Amino acid sequence: MNMKSPQYFIIVLLMVLSSISYAQRPQEQRYDKEKFEAARVAFITNRLDLKPEQAEKFWPLFNKYNEERESLMKKMSGISKESEGNISENQAKQLIDQRFSVQSDMLKLDQKFMADITKVISHKQAVALGSANRDFIRQIYRMNQRGRGGN
Repeated sequence: MNMKSPQYFIIVLLMVLSSISYAQRPQEQRYDKEKFEAARVAFITNRLDLKPEQAEKFWPLFNKYNEERESLMKKMSGISKESEGNISENQAKQLIDQRFSVQSDMLKLDQKFMADITKVISHKQAVALGSANRDFIRQIYRMNQRGRGGN
C-alpha cells in the first residue's frame, strides 16, 4: 500500500484514534496529548489532501493559531466565570466590554490566520479546514462516548 494513499492515512488515523486512552478523573478528561495531536495531523492532512511541502509550512501556522485561540478562549471563560454571582451594574458593563474585546481579538486572529495559510494552501483547502477540524473533534467525542458505554 502506498504511504500517500487515502487508505493508508485512514488506517493510520484509526490506529492512532483507537489508541488515544481516556481515563476518568473527577470532572475532567485525561488523554494523551501527543496521540491526540498525531491523530489530528493525520486526519486534517488527509482531509485537506495536503502535499508534503504544504504540510511542512501549514502545521506550524496551525499550531500557533490554536495556541493563541486557546489563550483567548481561556480569557473568555474567565470573563464568564466573573459574571456569575452577584455583580454590580458597573461590573456587568465592564465584563460586556471585555467580552467584545476578546471577540474582536478572536476575529483578528482568524483573519490573520486565514491570510497566512492561504499563502501555503489553496482557498478551497482553507475553507475545508473548518469542517475537517470539527469532524475530527466529533470523531473523538463519539469514540469517547462509546468508550464510556454510550451509543
